[in-house]
Amino acid sequence: MSFEFIRKLPTPAEIKEEYPLPAGLAELKAARDAEIRDVITGKTNKFLLVIGPCSADNEDSVCDYVSRLAGLQDQVKEKILLIPRIYTNKPRTTGEGYKGMVHQPDPEKKPDLLAGLIAIRRMHIRAMKETGLTSADEMLYPENFRYLSDILSYVAVGARSVEDQQHRLTVSGFDVPAGMKNPTSGDFAVMLNSVYAAQHGHSFIYRGWEVNTSGNELAHTILRGATNKHGQNIPNYHYEDIVHLLEMYHKMDLKNPACIIDTNHSNSNKQFAEQVRIAKEIMHSRKVNPEIHSLVKGLMIESYIEEGCQKVGGGIYGKSITDPCLGWEDTKRLIFEIAEFE
Repeated sequence: MSFEFIRKLPTPAEIKEEYPLPAGLAELKAARDAEIRDVITGKTNKFLLVIGPCSADNEDSVCDYVSRLAGLQDQVKEKILLIPRIYTNKPRTTGEGYKGMVHQPDPEKKPDLLAGLIAIRRMHIRAMKETGLTSADEMLYPENFRYLSDILSYVAVGARSVEDQQHRLTVSGFDVPAGMKNPTSGDFAVMLNSVYAAQHGHSFIYRGWEVNTSGNELAHTILRGATNKHGQNIPNYHYEDIVHLLEMYHKMDLKNPACIIDTNHSNSNKQFAEQVRIAKEIMHSRKVNPEIHSLVKGLMIESYIEEGCQKVGGGIYGKSITDPCLGWEDTKRLIFEIAEFE
């Protein structure tokens, strides 16, 4: 077999023991988790914004960005809960390119998975400690989730992962909200089936253990647009798309119907500046239809300090090295505009 076994990595328990979450931050996370849960379950009408860089490539600039979000959170706290995107895993369509901080703590150096596991934990803890905000990350590798399981307040399962059995079963053991994206085909049934699976208990093998889960009632949908057989991007954030999702939710026995809409990716045709217009259209749809208002609990927005993107090694502080993002000034303006809709 063409495997080179380099070294045995520490278990999540060993990493957590070496880099523990301070007791005060554990209490902060519990309070934040309760607030976010209340949005997903409909106990509160606050709106979620899962917002931040496409990928978290640099600890200093990411924590700087999250600190800026924290300054805004106090100003919109009556209407909006900000959940910073600190995405440490980056799915690659062809397998080429930067795969995230868990692979390369320094994007300009070779992969180092041990250093990566330590780096992502330290960054998440630092962001929480400095800002009081708990974050979201994407679960690209189900077996790695427990390295951050005591830190994350929100988890996303991507379009390429949502049909995978291990992702669905692992989510069924979470106690935080997990958003299941529609697959790249755009098939709503696949997405809703993944939510159904995640909301129910299962027995399976996880990290060498036989485990049982009780189901995650906070699993929900994320609309991120689709790609057709010709490679063209097809949006699914329009009023008619959301109504169709509502109808499908009504036909399924799912707890806490909820949807987050991703304003970038195939919904924006990867035109990052379009996120502003798309966000406003979605907020208008919520305003004119009470059922949509109840279903759509938040947005995902890709945003960083500097707008656009650069190649690895570009050297511009706070600028994405993967997909292009909104810049800070446009982000700040958009957050206040979204708050006005509420």
